[in-house]
Amino acid sequence: MNLEQLIVFLLIGGIAGWLAGLISRGGSFSLLGNVIVGVLGALFGGWLFGVLGISIGGQWLGPLVTATVGALILLFLLRLIRKKK
Repeated sequence: MNLEQLIVFLLIGGIAGWLAGLISRGGSFSLLGNVIVGVLGALFGGWLFGVLGISIGGQWLGPLVTATVGALILLFLLRLIRKKK
């Protein structure tokens, strides 16, 4: 992964984390929090979409949707775990 790909990955992760925060609880996290949630969501969403055989094309929109869906699922699972404790 070169520097340009890393910057794009972090940018998409930040936007996805921000969108997931807005959708799931009506607010966003800090900039670093958005990037962390979005990057983890991108990894999880990419894995999940691959397992399910879902492919969303596009240079920007596909990865953004994948990362946002992954981040939403990740936040949902984290909230379930926190409520049980």
